[in-house]
Parts: sequence; structure tokens; C-alpha cells
Amino acid sequence: MGRFPDRANAGVLLAGRLLAGDHRAVGAFRPPAGWGSVVVLGIPRGGVPVAATLARTLGARLDILVAHKIGAPGQPELAVGAVAADGSVRREVWTDMYLPDVGFERAAADEIARARTHAVALRAGRPAIPLDGTTVVLVDDGIATGSTMLVAVVAARGAGATHVIVAVPVASSEAVDVLASVADAVLAVQVPRDLRAVGEWYERFEQVADAEVRRLLAGFPAG
Repeated sequence: MGRFPDRANAGVLLAGRLLAGDHRAVGAFRPPAGWGSVVVLGIPRGGVPVAATLARTLGARLDILVAHKIGAPGQPELAVGAVAADGSVRREVWTDMYLPDVGFERAAADEIARARTHAVALRAGRPAIPLDGTTVVLVDDGIATGSTMLVAVVAARGAGATHVIVAVPVASSEAVDVLASVADAVLAVQVPRDLRAVGEWYERFEQVADAEVRRLLAGFPAG
């Protein structure tokens, strides 16, 4: 299989793998009450178009879980950790050389505040779907290091989700291994040997605007 045409196409392929109980998933899992009872949570912004297509195909509900990586000083693309809007924080164990404790705590607090503001803006008055007792599928357009998705898993469990599935079109093998230790199942359509950039696995990988996220959410029932 080559590159995905776009995020929507990737969502269709991902749904097919979930519905088929793809045996390449780490920790095979089916929701006890069927896929209609599932809450699909897209990681904004790029994960939401994938999640919307997935939720529509499964007949599931759609919401967002805002999580942000924490970039190293002067190297914003190098993730030294990640946070979620609920206040969950993950720090990579090797990051002391990039950011001391005080600096990390300050950066995490800033990112949590930004994530909360972002969540409010994206929902545009929509209530969040309660996760207590639900099966959640966490979706992004791809996973390189896994930091953001790891903190998203923690946040979903903290919100009361009974089962958490991570489902993405493409992920590094290292990320799949790490996420398998915290999620009930992990499914990636493609797990390349060398994942340098998620965008390389899409023919079209334009930036997703906040307005597009709001439009996609508006296509599903709120709360």
C-alpha cells in the first residue's frame, strides 16, 4: 500500500480495519455494546477529518480531545513531552538536557492553558460528550513519537473511559509498542520501518483550519 490520498480516505481504510477486527492490531478488541456505542475522539486539528470519517462509517459519536506537544526550546518540532486540556502531562525521560524541571513545569502550564482555550474555541458552545463508562477510539492522522497520543490515552482514562483504542492511519513501530502498554488496542493501517514525517504518507496533507474542525463536529449530534 502506498500513500493515502487524503485524511478522509485514510479514515475509510481505518474503519474497514476496525470493523474487520484486523489481526495486525495490537490487542484485538471489539466494543461490548457495538460500534454505535463508541465515542470517537479526534486529536485536533489533523486527526479530526480522519476521526469524522471513521465515526460516520462506524455509526459512532464524534468529539475531540485536545492534546498539545511541548517543544524543546529553540527546537519546537522536538517533543519533550505533551499535555491534554484536562491537565494531564507526560514528560519524556530523556529531556533534562533540553529543559530543566522548572522550565518544563512552566512550559506544561502554558500548553495546558492553550489546550483548554483551544478546546473551547473548537467546540463553539457544544458540550463535551461524557466519557464515563464508554469505549473510546482515539484518532490522529499519524503518530511519530507517540507523546501526544500517550497523554491523550491518560486523559481519556481519567475522564472515565472503560476501554481505550488507539487507531491511526500510520505510526512508527516504536510508538505502537509504547502505546500498546497503555491502551486496550492499537491499530495502525501502516507501520513503516522509518517514519520521518507523517505528512510523507499522504498525497494531500494541507493544514486543517479550526473552522473545518467546527464544521465536522457540527455534522454529528452534540453531547
